[in-house]
Amino acid sequence: MTSLSNQKRLAAKVLGVGESRIWLDPEKLTDVANAITREDVRGLINDGTVKSKQAQGVSRGRARGNDVKRKKGHKTGQGTRKGAKNARSPKKQLWMRRIRAQRRTLRTLRDNNTLDRTTYRRMYRKAKGGEYRTVSVLSTQAEIAMATRRQN
Repeated sequence: MTSLSNQKRLAAKVLGVGESRIWLDPEKLTDVANAITREDVRGLINDGTVKSKQAQGVSRGRARGNDVKRKKGHKTGQGTRKGAKNARSPKKQLWMRRIRAQRRTLRTLRDNNTLDRTTYRRMYRKAKGGEYRTVSVLSTQAEIAMATRRQN
């Protein structure tokens, strides 16, 4: 059998793909061997004797599996991490999340008349100063503050 590398090269040029992606019909190799011009190759392409294979991609199957694992907390150890702790979850973001929740709670307590204006203001300033670690701590402090206020 004669070498069909020239025909493959021509077909690759005509189809605009790499030579490795050219498929030649094994039943009609003699027709392919007789094709010596680009025009001949175009004719074979129209007949379906010469085709281009589909481009190979990279499978995302493993990546999807790993994403599922990470959702469950696996594969997130020290060896996987890039960037410092603060780069992965910035302190500022944590602070913003915490202070917004606390301010929201304070607002609802004030609107429900659980807190009076002066206590609300005092607690608001304390929250800004970082006195309360969590919303639950703030709520307990609010209860204590109002209880002492009622006694006086």
